[in-house]
Amino acid sequence: MAQVEATTQREIAAKPDDVFDALADYSQVRKELLPGHFSEYEVREGGDGEGTVVHWKLQATSKRVRDCLLDVTEPADGELVEKDRNSSMVTTWRVTPGGREGAARVTVNATWTGAGGIGGFFERTFAPKGLARIYDEMLANLAARAEKAAREKQAAEKSESAGEAAESGEPAGSEEAEEPAKAAESAEAAESTEPAESTEAAKGSEAAKAGDADGQDGEGDDKGDKGEAASAESAESAESEKGAPKGEQEAGKGEKEGEAAESSRKSDDGEK
Repeated sequence: MAQVEATTQREIAAKPDDVFDALADYSQVRKELLPGHFSEYEVREGGDGEGTVVHWKLQATSKRVRDCLLDVTEPADGELVEKDRNSSMVTTWRVTPGGREGAARVTVNATWTGAGGIGGFFERTFAPKGLARIYDEMLANLAARAEKAAREKQAAEKSESAGEAAESGEPAGSEEAEEPAKAAESAEAAESTEPAESTEAAKGSEAAKAGDADGQDGEGDDKGDKGEAASAESAESAESEKGAPKGEQEAGKGEKEGEAAESSRKSDDGEK
């Protein structure tokens, strides 16, 4: 009798630890992963990885149904081994890091001792392919579940981070939000200062005008004072002439007459 082996694998966009935990959860998750080829699923002992005893029926072909009672062990990290008490079948699940960051690669390998003769020949030829297709369906279901859980976990972590930031009073973009407020406050302060400055400027302008007016008034006063002084001098001269003694006036008149007589005498002498 020859050994028969079926192997398949799949990369899943989820963390290896999360994928392994899903596979090891026989109480709930494993049952949901099984395609229609499995029936009469029952956890009889344990339910989480090592020490679990689980039962199911596997219809590998239309004519052959395996009644399986499996003991579960974890011989290494990321590895589950299911040994069937009712046959030689041993199924090993290995979860390792995938080719991408944060991804997992799941490999499933099933071995058993095949029949002899012509029946064994057909079993070795066709059974591995049929069993691999069944495990491919399981891996697809596992990928859908694990990747959905990974997305939900990431969303929850982002929401939690946002909540913590809000509680600390420092939400993302708070500094950018404060800038417009500061600009508005500065504008308001500038507007409130302008009227005061305008008032001071107006006061300064009025004071300057008043100073100019005072200067002009001062110049006018000086000119008026000078005119009044000149008028006073003229008046004093006139008064002095009017107030001169009569004798002095007569003397001046006599002098003029004498000068005229002298001039006339010189003229007569010249004619002679």
